[in-house]
Amino acid sequence: MPDAIIVAHGAPSDPQPQEARMHRLAADVARRLPGWRLRGATLAMPGALSAALAGMEMPIIYPFFMAEGWFTGRALPKALAACDAIACQIAPFGVDPGLPALTAEAALQGAAAAAIAPEHATLVLAAHGSQVSRSSANGAFAMAARLRGLTGFAEIRVGLIEEPPFLADAARGADTGLCLPFFALRAGHVETDIPQALAQAGFSGPLLPAIGEHPKVPALIAAALRRA
Repeated sequence: MPDAIIVAHGAPSDPQPQEARMHRLAADVARRLPGWRLRGATLAMPGALSAALAGMEMPIIYPFFMAEGWFTGRALPKALAACDAIACQIAPFGVDPGLPALTAEAALQGAAAAAIAPEHATLVLAAHGSQVSRSSANGAFAMAARLRGLTGFAEIRVGLIEEPPFLADAARGADTGLCLPFFALRAGHVETDIPQALAQAGFSGPLLPAIGEHPKVPALIAAALRRA
């Protein structure tokens, strides 16, 4: 029986909701992988990763992160080592080869639902960014470049939470448009920081769900695990 664990960062200040979200996500993915044993965990919930690893032999670790950065390169391997785990960590959600098409689909669906014509609108891609690493920003700009060839929006802007170009600046003046959070989970940034930045910018367009919440994400993860 193949084993796999989907691991996210979670919310250290309030870990339980995101931990429960990862359990639900793992169950959704498991329904697409008969015969597999799937579990979910966050790094923020004390003991969660160790509990998920219990009884598993060389599981595949799927990082539910948006970039290959410090968390996937150092924090997650360190946490696995602390659990004495022998595991196979694969590429994170944010660099999945199927994600650009899914992100384009989400943006176009959001525009259609709001009766917005993409060729006359701006798509604002909201991402995390970082004050210590360029990986998050680079991933967002790379996705924006892919979306320009997949969606037909008149303009695609990237706005970041923790470094320039800040979201409030990127969204300012986008009178006809919508915002898509390039985030894996709905947590503080998606629930609070993004709406506040859009309000500051006077942005009145639709705010779509985080891309990690898209209904097709479990199938995307299942496909990645099959390839692994």
